[in-house]
Amino acid sequence: MNQRDKIKPILFSIIKHSSAEELKEQIPRDIVAGIVVAVVAFPLSIALGIASGVTPEQGLYTAIIAGFLIAFLGGSRVQISGPTAAFATIVAGIVATDGIEGLIAATIIAGILLVLMGLFKLGAIIRFVPFTITTGFTAGIAVTLVIGQLKGFLGLTYPDGVVVVHTADKLAAMAANIATINVQACMVGAVCLVILFAWRKVPQIGERIPSSLVALLVGIALVGGLDLKVSTIGDLYSISGALPEFHLPQLDFDLFRRQIANGATIAVLAAIESLLSCVVADSMISSHHRANTELVAQGIGNIASVLFGGIPATGAIARTAANVKAGGRTPIAGMVHALVLVAVLAFLMPFASLIPMPTIAAILFFVAYNMCGWRNFVHLCKTASRSAVAILLLTFALTIVLDLVVAIGVGMTISVVLFLKDMSNETEVKGWKYYCDENSEVTHLRELPKSVRVYEINGPMFFGMTERIADISVKTFTKYLIIRMRGVPSLDASGMNALENLYEYCNAHGVKLIFSHVNEQPMKTMRHAGFVDLIGEDNFCGHIDEAIAHARALLEGEGQVSDA
Repeated sequence: MNQRDKIKPILFSIIKHSSAEELKEQIPRDIVAGIVVAVVAFPLSIALGIASGVTPEQGLYTAIIAGFLIAFLGGSRVQISGPTAAFATIVAGIVATDGIEGLIAATIIAGILLVLMGLFKLGAIIRFVPFTITTGFTAGIAVTLVIGQLKGFLGLTYPDGVVVVHTADKLAAMAANIATINVQACMVGAVCLVILFAWRKVPQIGERIPSSLVALLVGIALVGGLDLKVSTIGDLYSISGALPEFHLPQLDFDLFRRQIANGATIAVLAAIESLLSCVVADSMISSHHRANTELVAQGIGNIASVLFGGIPATGAIARTAANVKAGGRTPIAGMVHALVLVAVLAFLMPFASLIPMPTIAAILFFVAYNMCGWRNFVHLCKTASRSAVAILLLTFALTIVLDLVVAIGVGMTISVVLFLKDMSNETEVKGWKYYCDENSEVTHLRELPKSVRVYEINGPMFFGMTERIADISVKTFTKYLIIRMRGVPSLDASGMNALENLYEYCNAHGVKLIFSHVNEQPMKTMRHAGFVDLIGEDNFCGHIDEAIAHARALLEGEGQVSDA
């Protein structure tokens, strides 16, 4: 079995195949990298918890529980998992409509699906999601994340009882309450946003200290030092430094039934995001991840996360990149990052109440900018086909206007239909032409008996092109029909049915079928359907010349040979 297909935590293989000296040299680097990643993850986890409609500490619970388990059981050397912006919108929607119990049910469903995907070796799933769809919904998520954080960035206040879930509701509420804008909040948010984008350019320390941490500290200093009238996390949430505890909720069948669609969406999104992150990480360290192992670990990590008070998790590209840059090369770094966050939760969480809400909004704006992939979006709009651009824009719009479930479902459906249409256009069925002029410039002609007709099929034979088989016709003098299939790589049940209908048509007209150069997969399908026995094993030839010679021999046996 290929090592990449194995379902075995890569940490176990690293320990088994590394010498004591190598581990002694690498583990200290992983510990340092884990601490660095924890510093990056702390403000992001809090911000993403708030963006997801849950408490700040639930974001940290996710990074701790899922981050540790996925690193320990996963298939990537350097993957860092935790809450991500990709889930913020869908999680917030589930919490708003069905509460935490609904989120737990959806995430458990997602976890089970992820484990099954890994066990059934579906780690290559990323290859079957078109780039236009991933680009479209990622950009759409980024836009919805920005819209959702405008309230905090502008310092708006809504009347009691106003509940906004969908993007349109958020925009309408902002328009109705724009008069409550807080200039001081805007100032704090703007300063933090400038820091987030400009910090990396600061010599020497710009790459070492996370910009999100600097923005967080500056925001706290501005609001506290200047006594600004700006809402903080402590004004909106009761902050707790308690460690995550196991909680088995009261769930019923009806709740699980309602959350199947959400659970499937979370599973697909988690698989795509985590495997994409693994691919990016592989390119950074010249390694290979175990996709199926990673899916199983993501499933286990997600189930454990919600049972310990967290939210859905997946691979985080930014935190994974920070881990690589800090020297992390084994899953120990991811495990250390989770343990450091436990210490931060226990001893520093009370200080999180001082973080201004505009600072949280600015951090999430920065996350949205980094994840939106606007360069890829613009490039596709300029270079892709019209149908691909239409799918891109439709997925993008549906993610914003409706939700991710609808966007992915519609995008994938249209992509499959267009793919099948393109594939059917690639399949052609054409009959050989007959040349009787001895002075014809056409070379390499084969002598063919007049009562033998040849049709050549090129392309896959599937349900999208079966009507083309019906175009095959025979003349009144035709005795043998040769079907040349060297250009047919695959044959499905509908294609097989079309060939059976062709046999009945030929049989009704007294014509015998001969097949030339049938490839392995179509031949296997024909045998399984009993078609080879129906036609006769002798009537399957390996080459067109052999098929013509076979037809000529049969005609000679009947005394009916006459060349065209």
